[in-house]
Amino acid sequence: MARGGAGNMLGVGGSRRHLGREALRGGGRGGRVGSGHDPQAQKRELLRALQEKRQEQQRRQEEEGKEGSEE
Repeated sequence: MARGGAGNMLGVGGSRRHLGREALRGGGRGGRVGSGHDPQAQKRELLRALQEKRQEQQRRQEEEGKEGSEE
């Protein structure tokens, strides 16, 4: 039995979907592929947390410096 034309995929289950450039680069499903984690959002959150921590440390150091100079 002949397999037919080049586009006929016998023996392969399921339908095939042609993906566009946007979908191949992660544009599908709201811009998230896989588990749904957004690396840019994670990076922004990490940077925000680090900046807050540094600001808190600077405030503490300034307060300690003021207390030490008053004595």
